[in-house]
Amino acid sequence: MQKNLTTRFVSVLLAVLTCANAWAQAGITTPRTPSPGAQVSQTIGISNVSVNYSRPSVKGRPVWGELVPYGWNVQAFGSPNPAPWRAGANENTVIEFSHDAKVAGQNVPAGKYGLFFVINKDDSGEVILSKDYRSWGNFFYEPSQDLFRAKIQVRSNAHTEMLTYEFINATKNTVELVLNWEKKQFPVMIEFAVDDIVMANAAEELQGAKGFTWQAMSSAANYAMQNKVNHEAAIVWIDKAIAQQSNYTNLNIKSGLLKQMGKTAEAEKIQKEALVVATEVELNQYGYQLLNEGKHDDAIKIMVMVTDRFPQSANAWDSLGEAYATKGDKENAIKSFKKSLSLNPPKNVKDNSEKFLKQLGAMK
Repeated sequence: MQKNLTTRFVSVLLAVLTCANAWAQAGITTPRTPSPGAQVSQTIGISNVSVNYSRPSVKGRPVWGELVPYGWNVQAFGSPNPAPWRAGANENTVIEFSHDAKVAGQNVPAGKYGLFFVINKDDSGEVILSKDYRSWGNFFYEPSQDLFRAKIQVRSNAHTEMLTYEFINATKNTVELVLNWEKKQFPVMIEFAVDDIVMANAAEELQGAKGFTWQAMSSAANYAMQNKVNHEAAIVWIDKAIAQQSNYTNLNIKSGLLKQMGKTAEAEKIQKEALVVATEVELNQYGYQLLNEGKHDDAIKIMVMVTDRFPQSANAWDSLGEAYATKGDKENAIKSFKKSLSLNPPKNVKDNSEKFLKQLGAMK
């Protein structure tokens, strides 16, 4: 008898869906109610993760244990397998990754997946990613399509009337995806191997049109230097960039790479070559870099070099004054700032020199 009732229920439901589908195809596009669709996305490095879902509202209803049953539940029709919650309304909630990722500590290839959750009475739970993301909700859930299941701990949260996904606590490599509804929060940690992805993408891009420009090869090598990865590939790229354009930027990047690789003598030789061809702005920036690293004497040497090459630059003398002041050499700082003021500096430089001179007690 129960089997016959279920069969009749499914038949009636299919008939209703068939009529509704025919009506939808013939009618105009109208807003979806009462659970509108939504999409959220987040970029981590150069990778993107997005969630497409429908947003039911609480509407004063008891949610956990009733509207969303606890544990795994057998559906009234479709698959006879116990099913998790579809983590939204209507069709599957779909999560998509542009690159391979780790989700709740599990390896996930790039692509689209159905996203499901389980909540238990004690707020323990599970997150499930299914390779079948096209089915309608969890009514046709098939466990053999699971990519993985992982334990999560559901949290208490401020009341959220409409079910909402958001990304929080982003870092260079990770972000936390959370589902907020009623007074619960379902957290899932997502991680991308950002440096590996960037370097693999760089290698691919440099096989195309970008591979004919020194700027692209230089930027790839610079990323490797800044993040201390892929030195061998980066040296090849920067050497190709230098072959096209031997300038301060390229030589400085190569020097930095060599230094990280422990080739100190070679790095210093290349650095000297870079300083010879550097512009005033580039030398000035390098001086401030050394100053920020606490290398006061080295910074002063560079700032002096700038004033020697560009003696009529008020900015060069102002920067040298800052270097002396930072080291605590008051006498030379005052001399440098006064020299800057004697060269009819632009307003921003004039203001800076006067500010320091007042701080040093050399101007009222």
